[in-house]
Amino acid sequence: MIEQISIKNYKSVKSLEMKLGRINVLIGENGCGKTNILEAVGLVSAAAEGKLDNEFLINRGIRVSKPVFMRSAFEASSAGKPIAISISADGVSFESILENDNEPYSKWKNRMKLGKVSDVLKYLEESKEKGEIQDDEVTPEIFRGFIDKRTEPFNTKGYMIYSPEISALRSSEREVSTEPLGTKGEGLLKLLKVYNVKNHEKINQIKKELGLIDWFEDMDIPEGVSEGDSIRMRDRYIDENLPFFSHKDLNEGILFLLFYITLFVSRETPSFFAIDNIDASLNPGLCTELIRRIRVLAEKYDKQVILTSHNPAVLDGLNLNDHTQKLFVVSRNKIGHTRIREVTKPFTAMDEEPVKLSEAFLGGMLGGLPKSF
Repeated sequence: MIEQISIKNYKSVKSLEMKLGRINVLIGENGCGKTNILEAVGLVSAAAEGKLDNEFLINRGIRVSKPVFMRSAFEASSAGKPIAISISADGVSFESILENDNEPYSKWKNRMKLGKVSDVLKYLEESKEKGEIQDDEVTPEIFRGFIDKRTEPFNTKGYMIYSPEISALRSSEREVSTEPLGTKGEGLLKLLKVYNVKNHEKINQIKKELGLIDWFEDMDIPEGVSEGDSIRMRDRYIDENLPFFSHKDLNEGILFLLFYITLFVSRETPSFFAIDNIDASLNPGLCTELIRRIRVLAEKYDKQVILTSHNPAVLDGLNLNDHTQKLFVVSRNKIGHTRIREVTKPFTAMDEEPVKLSEAFLGGMLGGLPKSF
């Protein structure tokens, strides 16, 4: 898992470090920079894959601006400075230095710090001994192999920022730009069809988790890949002789829940990803229980996630006594720089009832609330 992230000169982030767990929740005012943190992780992931074109970044959920606005704009001089993002895991780290001259059609240039020259020479010698490379040839693949090996301890490959939209979840024909699941929820039906044929264990796990919705009884997934197909669900209160409901008729909450569960149980989705506004369209009680279930699923299927939320109920799903679950308050200081602070479990005297994190948040004990009114 990724243990630490360092970000410099990216949008509202002047300089920031955070230590991650398996489940990481960010709270804070609108516009404080939560999504900028998610995007910075996406940038370093894309840099490691050698893909920094706008189309690739957009398909990963990153809001692409003019290069001058991708850097911090607190001082005019920052517009020409590079973005620096580093990540650490298992005692190993790598850093991407991203540069752009701000000219029309300019491309981002990436300087990666992956180790010392001696590390490269050692890799070349070992590869030659294994017969993987020849002494009389130099190809880009040789150095790509070194980069892949050095970044192997990090699970950032394929990192995406998911922000599902109901229109995409209801559509069975929308094209998927990044398989198996797009950032808006595209591709959900196709992935469920694949599991329905090849992996009933996954389908059963998904159905079990959908039991969080009181009325849910069963789900039927069509075979084949025909246009107009739909996921169908049975409402346990409806006469059993009536047909299942199409996913186009279902309420938003269960479709968002279906997407999140599938995202976590799938081996085809990234090991490390982010979800922006995970509370969208969900009842507060469902938010709390979803976070608890996510913790279990993330451990079972080896996922690491960063979540953002404005719903206090999300916080009640966290157990801050568990070091793998972390809560962060994101804010902006007096000169506008995004900053981050990890929240520890609120102190409670032995003769007092524990304070819920949601109550602490709403009561202003945690921060993250507007101060302008």
